[in-house]
Amino acid sequence: MTSFFRSRWVPKPDHVEELPGGLPRGFRAAGIAAGVKADGAKDLGIVVSDAPETVSAARFTRSGVLAAPVIVSRDRSEVGGLRAVIANSGNANAATGAQGVDDAVAMQAGAAAALELDPMRVAVGSTGVIGVPLPLDRILGGVEVLRGELRADGDGDFADAIRTTDKHAKRASLLVRLPSGEVRLSAQCKGAGMIQPNFATMLCFVQTDAQLEGETADLLLGVTVKRSFDRISVDGQLSTNDTVVLMANGASGVKVEPMSEDELRLGEALDALLRQLALLIAADGEGAKRIGRVVVTGGDQGEVEAVARSVANSPLVKSALHGGDPNWGRIAQAVGGALLDAAPLPFDIAIEGVQVLSAGEGLRFDQRALDAAVQGDEVEYVVVLPGDGAETEVFFSDLSHEYVTINAEYTT
Repeated sequence: MTSFFRSRWVPKPDHVEELPGGLPRGFRAAGIAAGVKADGAKDLGIVVSDAPETVSAARFTRSGVLAAPVIVSRDRSEVGGLRAVIANSGNANAATGAQGVDDAVAMQAGAAAALELDPMRVAVGSTGVIGVPLPLDRILGGVEVLRGELRADGDGDFADAIRTTDKHAKRASLLVRLPSGEVRLSAQCKGAGMIQPNFATMLCFVQTDAQLEGETADLLLGVTVKRSFDRISVDGQLSTNDTVVLMANGASGVKVEPMSEDELRLGEALDALLRQLALLIAADGEGAKRIGRVVVTGGDQGEVEAVARSVANSPLVKSALHGGDPNWGRIAQAVGGALLDAAPLPFDIAIEGVQVLSAGEGLRFDQRALDAAVQGDEVEYVVVLPGDGAETEVFFSDLSHEYVTINAEYTT
């Protein structure tokens, strides 16, 4: 089994064990081909908790253009008490007006009826082409099939069903050893394009059989999303459909009290899980070859955030990353573009630990060694601004010929 925690930037916590798959106790999932996609691939899935006492937390895109499923899940669902999610790929149900909202409500109601749940306890997710009406009849027909396919090891099919341009399904199952006992934690997500901090097009659904209070679930999800999906960029484009849902059903019998060691350890596991999933999204950026990490320190928080995003979203920096070219001048121009009228700016740049700029002046360094250092799958850039007290990071993918090809032909 290929290790899930494969990045040097996200070490596996010592109290976490990777599992080959499967959902925590009391959860079932399934994914099928309902005909939303023209190629016959899986495109509709459900994940459900069998426990009535399940609690949940959710985060949604802050885009000014909200897709219908986000509106329904955010405003017409019991966000703290969700027991199921129905999600489709191949169609975003965004920019579809009142009919789109009606279709998302019907999708929610159809899943609720099949699962014998209150519709308010069902969230809806969609991803795919914007501005095309949802093929509701195919989705509702698929719901009837899904009901008979639900099983404890259906997370792989569900993860496949929410993919769009993703090369691979993104999922993980973990055993987490807490002081009070063992719990399981699993997640399935998708994302490869239209990815930008705040937040990353991506969907992520997380399940645990730990017993949590609603406030604890919301706190843990909020903190870990800020350190994961809010920290990645593929193309600087904010999605209309971003949704993250955490469901906790307590089936393990292990109660996680607020402000306890159990909460700390579960939070560490969730943080590592979501950060590695976020990195998989960046690494799977449409046509991507390499992933970069830019760390910016110094200045104030607004300055470091602006610089990190400017570097991560620079087509010049991303092209250099793709070509394995340590062209630090492109990083310097991205820094300057983020901090207007700040000259002279005595800042530092290091690439893979090799300092190339000090106090705004280029340094002599071993060019051959640096050229070799940026040929790997992961490349790290560090920018130090004048002052201290602030720090941030952004993970980003490179920019390739294939990215242009994929997006030039996306609807055709």
